[in-house]
Amino acid sequence: MKNKDKNAVAYWKENVRYLYILLSIWFLVSYGAGILFKDWLNQFTLGGFKLGFWFAQQGSIYVFVILIFVYVRLMNKLDKKYGYDE
Repeated sequence: MKNKDKNAVAYWKENVRYLYILLSIWFLVSYGAGILFKDWLNQFTLGGFKLGFWFAQQGSIYVFVILIFVYVRLMNKLDKKYGYDE
């Protein structure tokens, strides 16, 4: 395999690993905090709302937007690492 092909495979593997990690975080926050752990989280409040309710309504959206920015930053670093930056 050529060096360029090895770089492309390594780049893609690292990219997919980032996606799995970030999507797992989003799943845990949206499904876990909003549904599974809702009863336990509801003993705390945030902005006058029970925390489990807040995660179900707002928190998962905020986390998703933050994860988008994290993904952009990770991909910029990854592009530079493998020489795909412009």
